[in-house]
Amino acid sequence: MGSGCMKVTKYFLFLFNLLFLILGAVILGFGIWILADKTSFISVLQTSSPSMRTGAYVLVGVGSLTMLMGFLGCLGAVNEIRCLLGLYFTCLLVILITQVAAGLVIYFQQEKLKGELSRIVEKLIEDYDPVNGEDKNLQDAWDYVQKQLTCCGWNGAEEWEKNYILINKSMTEYPCSCSNSSKDAEENTGFCRLDVMVNGTATYADWPVHRQGCVDGVQDWLKDNLGIILGVCTGVAVVELLGMILSISLCKNIHSEDYTKVPKS
Repeated sequence: MGSGCMKVTKYFLFLFNLLFLILGAVILGFGIWILADKTSFISVLQTSSPSMRTGAYVLVGVGSLTMLMGFLGCLGAVNEIRCLLGLYFTCLLVILITQVAAGLVIYFQQEKLKGELSRIVEKLIEDYDPVNGEDKNLQDAWDYVQKQLTCCGWNGAEEWEKNYILINKSMTEYPCSCSNSSKDAEENTGFCRLDVMVNGTATYADWPVHRQGCVDGVQDWLKDNLGIILGVCTGVAVVELLGMILSISLCKNIHSEDYTKVPKS
């Protein structure tokens, strides 16, 4: 009976660690996607915010470590190596505690993150320059966001009035990615010129652009993606707990079996 339970525990532990290995690969892939992405709002964050880049590297590290733990768990379960199972249990406990701590930090830093996003985008809009090659990827990413979300600026189109190039041109041009005009449908970046010239200096009210800001759309985008991240992390945490329970159970069974094999004096 004990031998049968041990075999069942061993096979379940192997299957859970195989799933653990796959989930680790998902986390690793997500971290690499954040670092490699150049076309969505995530590019704005990881280019402008050191904390976002650090978070991406953390995801890569956690994903790699998770895959390693999955491999060690499979190896320890198949070969019934107690020291390897003990190391596996300890590493899982450390990873689980780290994940909980990271989740709490993110939860309590939401307002700070919103403020950081606002400052990043406002600075980007103010310094936006279509001929500036240094920030082209960042600017293209923000143009993509405005085009896809049909919005303009962070809180509204009026924020583009702070752009020094538009100021020098008396606001007679406007960001093409904000346009709600069909003639600008193919223009995704840079500035477009007003068709109807105004006397003196124009304002954003004269531009054929969307009036609403991108803040709501970006927050919805972040919530959607955060839900995916939390879902993956929750799945990993559940597998971690099951792996810890099964590894301890297998260790005890191995110990009991070894003890019964000791010849009585």
